[in-house]
Amino acid sequence: MTATALPEMRPYPQAPSDPLRLDTLHGSLSDPVLGSMTLLNEITGRYPEAISFAAGRPYEDFYDPGQLHSHITRFTRHLAQDLGQTPAQVRTTLFQYGHTKGILTDLLVQNLAVDEGITADPDAIVVTTGCQEAMVLLLRALRTDERDVVLAPAPTYVGFLGAARLMDMPVHPVKEGTGGIDVDDFVDRVRACRTAGLRPRACYVVPDFANPSGLSMNLADRERLLEAAASEGVLVIEDNPYSLFNAGAQRRPTLKSLDRHRNVVYVGSFAKTAFPGARVGYVVADQPVEGAGAAEGGLLADQLAKLKSMLTLNTSTVSQAVIGGKLLENGGSMAAATRRESEVYARNLRAVLDGLRRHFPGPGTQVSWNVPGGGMFAVVTLPFEADDAVLEYSAARFGVLWTPMRHFYAGAGGTHQIRLSFSVLTPERIDVGLARLADLVRDRTTSKG
Repeated sequence: MTATALPEMRPYPQAPSDPLRLDTLHGSLSDPVLGSMTLLNEITGRYPEAISFAAGRPYEDFYDPGQLHSHITRFTRHLAQDLGQTPAQVRTTLFQYGHTKGILTDLLVQNLAVDEGITADPDAIVVTTGCQEAMVLLLRALRTDERDVVLAPAPTYVGFLGAARLMDMPVHPVKEGTGGIDVDDFVDRVRACRTAGLRPRACYVVPDFANPSGLSMNLADRERLLEAAASEGVLVIEDNPYSLFNAGAQRRPTLKSLDRHRNVVYVGSFAKTAFPGARVGYVVADQPVEGAGAAEGGLLADQLAKLKSMLTLNTSTVSQAVIGGKLLENGGSMAAATRRESEVYARNLRAVLDGLRRHFPGPGTQVSWNVPGGGMFAVVTLPFEADDAVLEYSAARFGVLWTPMRHFYAGAGGTHQIRLSFSVLTPERIDVGLARLADLVRDRTTSKG
């Protein structure tokens, strides 16, 4: 038997010693915004005994792993009894790839009507993998070239800033007053963008107990913003994770419920009202989209669903079943489902405000703070720069953590401010933490003097 000659084997080129450089990857990876959450997690991990006002996590003492089973059981019964699905169809709904827009749209229509006074079409809803995916989908759809920009109040939620950075969508800051976004400055910024040859596509706003400022818009400013945005041809992206956590005053209507021009894209999440581990959010995008040639138009939600089908395919059906069961068990109302948590947040907000007055009495301390009407956050202004190095010093020396406000600005800002998140603490821990913060202030002001 004759042996077959093997072809000449050529060695592969030697792999470079440094195959990847950060400056050859997407520019967002070098942006400090994307490192903000990681930084806080790392510092928290290094100082586990420190009292943390840093993470904006929901209160978890009411969580019970047994609830997961009961929620899924309740949703399964809904599929069979209310929707008439056969056992085989129920199995497929829960275990297979799901509908891109989600299996909760009808229940979300009920929830939005009960809790928010919003009339929604199920076809206009896309269930997303957390609120963060909803933001990415929206920004991806709106970004066509380098002229497209979005606006947001300064400061604003770092997750939105990060999503915009990932999508190469510059964020132009709008002033924030004592009651949230400054509507007059919004109009000025929109017109300035257009003068500079840019296309302002949307304005992101959290009108109730915003993260990080804790501020809320009054009714008159909500209506003014809607009219101004419609007049200027700019969409409003309304993010609404905290409005149920009102500390006593009457709830104000959502922007979406006031919208008469179908100009508001409403973004919702169950991270704070149910639990963040489910990673279930949604977007209500009922804006009509005109087709181009043979392209299908439909609603903006239909276009977002196309993007989602290439990003996450569908949101976990098991997670949706858990959230669906929780909605069903509470008559479609997350307000009813979170009454105990709302009481905790209101109690903790009182403890924070009382503690700040007690530990920083009078103007001589050079420490001031805002007074939110609810939510999970308050902002404190300090007589020195509160950067990441001071945060580390605060954790190591005094055992108290907080968030530098500079992380919530697209540009410079917030250098002397910190965000206090009080959602997971007890009044006793809040008081000890504020006493430690007072020690830090004395230390820094004495050393500077």
